[in-house]
Amino acid sequence: MRFRGVRLAGIAATSLLAAPISAHQRAAAEAQEATLAQSARGPAAIVDAFHSALRRGDTAAAAAMLANDALIFEEGGAERSKAEYVAKHLPADAAFSKAVRSQVTRRAGHSDGTLAWIATEGRISGAFKGKPVERTTTETMVLRRMGSTWRIVHIHWSSAAAH
Repeated sequence: MRFRGVRLAGIAATSLLAAPISAHQRAAAEAQEATLAQSARGPAAIVDAFHSALRRGDTAAAAAMLANDALIFEEGGAERSKAEYVAKHLPADAAFSKAVRSQVTRRAGHSDGTLAWIATEGRISGAFKGKPVERTTTETMVLRRMGSTWRIVHIHWSSAAAH
């Protein structure tokens, strides 16, 4: 997504992997886990690992979690393959994710064993390139099981000014 001309990334990255968590954050995480179907926990772990890789700036690890035919929708635009996303926006998404704090506020998901969806609501805050960032976020990821591994085949990110 874009914010004042700056591409935003990793909008729903969980803060649970980034820093020690408070009792409130732990309770929120437990409540989110309760709304996530048991069948979707493996795919949700891939979503979290993708965001963790972005926060670390590990673009190779993030790219490895995408299917070659991944489709990324953001702010009305589309990148129609992993190669296109890697070439165009992945580095900026990683830089943004390293600069801001992300928090998951709600998550749901389901899997039928071969396809899964993970829908995440969150909040990002901090500063990027000298500009304050306060956004509420939504993210939908669709994953497909390829052998014994889940790969992200679709991402749809959006955000709005936090209220």
